[in-house]
Amino acid sequence: MKPSEKMAELGISLPSVSAPVGSYVPAKKAGSLVFTSGQLPFRNGTLTCTGKVGTDITTEKASDGAAAAILNALAAVAQVAGGIDRIKEIVRVCVFVNSSPGFVDQPKVANGASDLLTAIFRDSGRHVRSAVGVAELPLDAAVELELIAEVAT
Repeated sequence: MKPSEKMAELGISLPSVSAPVGSYVPAKKAGSLVFTSGQLPFRNGTLTCTGKVGTDITTEKASDGAAAAILNALAAVAQVAGGIDRIKEIVRVCVFVNSSPGFVDQPKVANGASDLLTAIFRDSGRHVRSAVGVAELPLDAAVELELIAEVAT
């Protein structure tokens, strides 16, 4: 099943790619790889989760934010690649979690993105990953992530 068909089955659609707010592009292709800039958990132009995970926001809500951010990343990759079905393999995801002091469940937050990628791409969605706690993120977002995907050339 193609990723677009699986997304339709799951009732998921890609959002529009957000315009950059600085001197960068949302995604860039190098050979058969596409790298994204950091993606925040925006849905319909609204930041869905803000604050420190573990104090201001729950792990579960931040995990939902990671799922929203990965859809934004997939949209950026698809725009560069010529469509979601041109994504062959998810290579790497790096998740940054706006963490309260002592918060150690960054991998649980990152699972929101990883689980969605596996649901859409099955074995091709399995990837290497880092989940890192940070002191602050842009716009006080609870989560930000970067994606590397292999695409058809």
